[in-house]
Parts: sequence; structure tokens; C-alpha cells
Amino acid sequence: MKVGYITDDIYLSHDTGMGHPESKERLIAINKAVSSLKDQLVFKSPISVSESILEQIHTPEHVQTVLEASQYGNSIDADTICSADSYDAACYAVGAGVVALDAVKAGEFERAFCAVRPPGHHARPEQAMGFCLFNNIAIAARYAQSIGYEKVMIIDFDVHHGNGTQEAFYGDNTVFYFSSHQAFAYPGTGMEKEKGVGKGEGFTRNFLMMPDGGDDEVLDIYANDLPVDVEHFDPDIILVSAGYDLHESDPLAQLNVTTEGIRKIVRLILESKKEIPAIFFLEGGYDVNALGENVKVTLEEMLIP
Repeated sequence: MKVGYITDDIYLSHDTGMGHPESKERLIAINKAVSSLKDQLVFKSPISVSESILEQIHTPEHVQTVLEASQYGNSIDADTICSADSYDAACYAVGAGVVALDAVKAGEFERAFCAVRPPGHHARPEQAMGFCLFNNIAIAARYAQSIGYEKVMIIDFDVHHGNGTQEAFYGDNTVFYFSSHQAFAYPGTGMEKEKGVGKGEGFTRNFLMMPDGGDDEVLDIYANDLPVDVEHFDPDIILVSAGYDLHESDPLAQLNVTTEGIRKIVRLILESKKEIPAIFFLEGGYDVNALGENVKVTLEEMLIP
């Protein structure tokens, strides 16, 4: 199985400041951990996207807010930091998804991992939040549709609910949002009763895990609930918000999922419809050593036909 790996040093220039959990050390650890797989991966560089691509999801006002915050080194909020290079890094983070999709469409590889920062799934159409400036995976979903992937399934296993992604497609029946996340955690959205509105009703599915839940609980979701929704929706492509803060070592969450549990989650996602492309986007994960190992096992599973 050909697997693309899209990353760039531009992501290291997004400076969140001393002590911030979403630091460049995360990506450094990932690249070190996956170096043993370098001969098996197809490496590609991202591109910087235009405002018109960003505005497939975000309002022009939101794009301008992020641009100005970067120009002046201002913070969006206490958690969401902008430095001089943050806007550029965020545009390249979105661009990784565009490059991955174009390469998949061209037959260069069947699967891809976008090792990017800043992450994206909390970014709402009108608001940056939760370390996220632009919603990388939501924009990728719209771009995928523009090049022929009409039905897009987004699967989000980050420990925190992807409120921005859900909001972007809440009334849409062409993008299915499937999320598992810790109950009673940031940002407080993602209740099981949230299933979409209008023509999008039934195309959002949220699965809550209680604090201290582990492999058995999360694997039940991916072994039993995910295949039913994939079969029903019958997507043309799968996009994954790969957040590794569900791991037992993570300092920002309270789940007890092991590295082997994460490997099995990835396997179940890939096996849910093996004949279609799958592209993973880095989201959370804040124990840097565990993060590197967890991305490595993700790539190992992606390399299996």
C-alpha cells in the first residue's frame, strides 16, 4: 500500500510560547519516531492555500482575524496563540490536505498522513479556538468534493470533540461526521443527541467515553458502530482527525487507551471500507514521546494492504 506523508518545517515556526502543550516539539518527536519508515513512505511538501480555499469553510472576517493576529503577534484567546509565522503555518496546514487529495486523485498513493500544526478540528467557521486557527479537515472535505469525492466521511478519534468540524457540516447530508471523545471534557459539545439538522439529520454521530475509559470502550465503538454508519453512508473517501490525546499518558485528558488500542482503532477505520482512499490529519496528543510512537503505529497500519 502506497502511503503519502506530508509535512514541512514551516509548521515548526508556529510559536505558541513557553510551556504551551501544542508546541513544535510534538512534530519533532513525530518525525523522529517515523524516520524508520521513511523508505516505505512517499514524502511530499504541502502548499500554501489562498483565501478562497480557506473561505470554503471560514468567513472572510475569520480569515482576516487570524491574519491580523499573526501580524501583530496577538493571541486569539488564552489557549490559541498566534506568532509572526502562524498564519503562514496554518495556510500550509490546510495545504497539506489539498496536496494529499490531489495526489490520491492522481494515483500517487492510496492513503496519506498529514503531519501538520496548528491542528484544526476546533476551529469554527467564524472563530479560532482550542489551539486551532483554520479547520484543516473541514476545508479538505470541501476540497475533496470539488475534485469528485462527493460523499465524505470524517472520523474523529481525538479525546476532545471536534466542535468546529461538526458545526461546518451539521446541516449537510454529503459529509458524515463520526466522533468518539471523552465526556465532560473541552469544549463541552458533542452530546449523543446532537445528530444534525434539516437534511443533515442523522449524518452526525457522537460517542461519549467516560473518564478512565480504555481500549475495550473505544474499540467497541469502532468495531460495532462505525461499520454500520460506513455501510449506510457509503462514502467515496474517508478523512480522519487523528488526535492522540486519548492515550493513557496524555496530560490533558483522562482516558486510558493504549498504543495497541490506537493501532486497532486505525485498523478498524481502514477496514471499514478498504477500497476507498483514507487521509489522516494530526490533531491533538501532548505527551511527545507517546505521540511519536502512536503516529508510527498509525503509519504501520496504513502501510498494510
